[in-house]
Amino acid sequence: MQIFKTIDKESFNQQTFAFLLVEEKSNVLTITLNRENKRNALHPQMVNEIAYAFQYAHSNKDIWMLIIQAKGKVFCAGADLKAFAGIIEPNNSTIPEASEPVLIGELFNKVYKPTIAKITGDVYAGGFFFLAGANIVIAQDNVKFGLPEVKRGLYPMQVMAALLQVMPARKVVDWCIRGYNLPVEEAERYGLVTEVVSESKIDDTVENIIEELIQNSPSAIRYGLIAYDEIQPKGATHKYLYEMLQKTIQSKDGIEGLKAFREKRKPVWTGE
Repeated sequence: MQIFKTIDKESFNQQTFAFLLVEEKSNVLTITLNRENKRNALHPQMVNEIAYAFQYAHSNKDIWMLIIQAKGKVFCAGADLKAFAGIIEPNNSTIPEASEPVLIGELFNKVYKPTIAKITGDVYAGGFFFLAGANIVIAQDNVKFGLPEVKRGLYPMQVMAALLQVMPARKVVDWCIRGYNLPVEEAERYGLVTEVVSESKIDDTVENIIEELIQNSPSAIRYGLIAYDEIQPKGATHKYLYEMLQKTIQSKDGIEGLKAFREKRKPVWTGE
């Protein structure tokens, strides 16, 4: 993982994050998605900031694990389609641009530190990169999980690939092509969620996992996660899947789906 120049502690602490809150404490790096007014939708610079924080965690021997969480009632609504279309709001981020395209679906595989996703809000579309990529997912029992892309004329190409790493293929495809909300208890049964807990218990549950992990050898865990990455079957690359997504967005149905979504009406499909 080397898509930025070497990141030391001093340079990391001098940076301004526009879309994240980042805290390093007691061998734990906590990354909080901090775009509540936009339902934590993934802005290109937000993705860049996440990649920067991950590379820092990867290269810093004093960081033994990561926590991913979010502010607000929506953990992540997926990609900010306006921003990715070039309509980008000004921001004060000082995080440099990565030297190559950031593929968020591959970030988790290369950090080689235990990652805990603390899910206290609803998750949609590209937000599932965080759940599929994390090693441990603790979710509140009142959150919603949805893949609505097909209802917008799109398809969750990269998300599908990420979900196939942790869920049965037939269930993943069924979810992607039907676009429904998956109950959190069902997500636990299919392996997407490690544990479902009440809102009152989620903080203690995550803290207990941190305390358990901190007793174990960080070196042994790191080498084990490197080995795990090596033995995973190598399917289609996220670069290819991103290109397929672009084709879908640019199709007539893709253009119509997004237009209908903006206009709050039912789309008229042509199959083109």
